[in-house]
Amino acid sequence: MSTSTSESSINPTGLRGILKYIPLFQDQTFVIAVDGRIVADENFGNLLMDVAVLRSLSIRVVLVHGIGHQLSELAAARGVGISDKHGLGSTDEATLELAVEASNQTAHDILGRLSQMSLKCALCNAVRTAPAGVIKGRDHLFSGRVDRIDQSMLHHLISGRVLPLISPIGFDREGRPYRLNSDHLATELAVTLKAAKLIFLSPLSGLEIGQDLQRQIPLEELREVLNTRPESIAENPRSKALHAIRAIEAGTARVHILNGQLPEGLLKEIFSNEGVGTLIYGNDYQQVRRATRRDARAIQNLTRNAVKREELVHRSLQSIEKNIDDFFVFEIDENTVACAALTENPEEGWAELASLYVMPFYQGSGIGKRLVEFACREARANGIKILFALSTRSYRFFTSICGFREGGPDLLPPSRRESYERSARNSKILYRELL
Repeated sequence: MSTSTSESSINPTGLRGILKYIPLFQDQTFVIAVDGRIVADENFGNLLMDVAVLRSLSIRVVLVHGIGHQLSELAAARGVGISDKHGLGSTDEATLELAVEASNQTAHDILGRLSQMSLKCALCNAVRTAPAGVIKGRDHLFSGRVDRIDQSMLHHLISGRVLPLISPIGFDREGRPYRLNSDHLATELAVTLKAAKLIFLSPLSGLEIGQDLQRQIPLEELREVLNTRPESIAENPRSKALHAIRAIEAGTARVHILNGQLPEGLLKEIFSNEGVGTLIYGNDYQQVRRATRRDARAIQNLTRNAVKREELVHRSLQSIEKNIDDFFVFEIDENTVACAALTENPEEGWAELASLYVMPFYQGSGIGKRLVEFACREARANGIKILFALSTRSYRFFTSICGFREGGPDLLPPSRRESYERSARNSKILYRELL
């Protein structure tokens, strides 16, 4: 990364965006798996600077590198055929010999780059391997699997501000080397270290299902796809998807798949709601909850543009704070991306849903419907029989997706009709009976 690029990227707005994540990620462990093609890419130096930023924010980083690209190039230069490129199939003796050489070269290249940046790093033997064995009748020879991870060694390095670098060549109890798949290696490290994030950096833009790039996908949905139509995901990303499921089921909350060739892609993925790749998440990633007073400013900021476009009625900060008990929000990574308000009149048996807004990036992802269903559930629990919504532009959403019907002013209770006519907004009057 050039000096000008670095300086332009670290601006006050960017810093404010990063700072709000620090309480979430400080002292958390991120395991980052870097594909061999990314190590060889011209953007790799920028990527290591992103890693340096993470460490400067007291985020614990463990770096795992792949060698598939380097192994292929070395084999071509030597005129040697290789039995398996990625460590997923059978690794014969000749392939293992080249893999060891490719791993050494790659690791020393990374160590050199980190030394230029004055980052302490250690290539360590914290991972003990065992033979992969015979799988479906095929001997995998010198392909290995993770047998044991020395947590105390890794924690000692991390606590000493040393970045552990893990290569995809491991050794068994007798010191024999085995080729490891870097995705498998990174996943087992994430599970053992109870990492908050597992991040796969490769030339992939993210996880595609069919032709559709997924910006975010819950664990349950991904598992369903892999069980019913695994062919809809190409082989390479399918491996990452399977490892993501393993990591999340074992306690890693979030797995990211993104293109490591994008300048500042790692920081954009971690420190923004939108990200640049694919986020695979467990159940704790998203939630609808009642708003508190500290959410008032976030709600005002979230809805400001919709107010300017006259999609929503203007509410001052004081008004939002005064009526904060009416609001509920939808969070992603503890950041508010959508909101709504529910004003109830249980004595007359009606309630109104208002200030429903979803950030543009997340529109069309089902968040709006989840907020509406939350409001319906809350209103129904309080004995409400009919839910109103007034809309000038989003009424199709209410009628076609959320089960509302359109009515006239006569349908409104007298007190609400008076304020409706006084506003002169001529909003569509929508209603839903809560049975």
